[in-house]
Amino acid sequence: MGRYKKLFKNLNNKKQGAFIPFLILGDPNFEISIEIIKFLILNGADALELGIPFSDPLADGVIIQNSILRSFKSKITLKKCFEIISIIRKKYNNIPIGILTYANLVFYKGINNFYNNCKKAGIDSILIADLPLEESKIFIKFSIIYNIKQVFICPPNSNNKLLFKISNNSKGYVYLLSRSGITGTEKKIIKPDTYIVNKLIKYNSPPIIQGFGIFKPSQVRYAIKIGISGIISGSAIIKIIEQNQNNLTIMFKKLNKFIKIMKKSTFYN
Repeated sequence: MGRYKKLFKNLNNKKQGAFIPFLILGDPNFEISIEIIKFLILNGADALELGIPFSDPLADGVIIQNSILRSFKSKITLKKCFEIISIIRKKYNNIPIGILTYANLVFYKGINNFYNNCKKAGIDSILIADLPLEESKIFIKFSIIYNIKQVFICPPNSNNKLLFKISNNSKGYVYLLSRSGITGTEKKIIKPDTYIVNKLIKYNSPPIIQGFGIFKPSQVRYAIKIGISGIISGSAIIKIIEQNQNNLTIMFKKLNKFIKIMKKSTFYN
């Protein structure tokens, strides 16, 4: 049984949803990035979604863009990103680890080489933010070869035809966007479309994970209530890192408080 399947089965038995933090690898530097990831795991993260720094992150707002810049400033490379993941995998064998990246990085030294490195590092899933489902055949091929889950994004304006295709092609989980646009720019609460959630469930999709603009416990509780299996929170966590990168004691204290509140909100009523 794969790590994602085992995770969702265990969480369902405990009547919980998944809390999945998103981070940019190497922010604020190689060593502290590792310590932050370890801290998140020890304090409530059920899985990880880790972003590989990219110079043109089309889906990301200012908070994540600044995180990428800090990562680049610390001299992070693709090789070092895989090193960080390998270190985490050796210490934590059971936690699912997914990466979010862009097609150019996958193409950089060849698709086969990229997926091979992912496999060696112990990565469970790959989400390519700028990869349309219609252009994904070659990526799916290598995901099968290396037994890595290819995750697809479900846009909030998806029609039934697209929902059916996403349900049948996304593996591990489906990434449900809360809204259109870029990350970290929404100040008000956006509720997911129950029609889309119900259709994905009807089409027997893998577990649905909601992302984009998740920063309040009430959002998590509502998502779980309507059948979503968990949430991904990134900008809210990265903002804590940005504001406290020079005082790790305060950073970890604030991260702990945020994680505990958000994780508790995944419990079924």
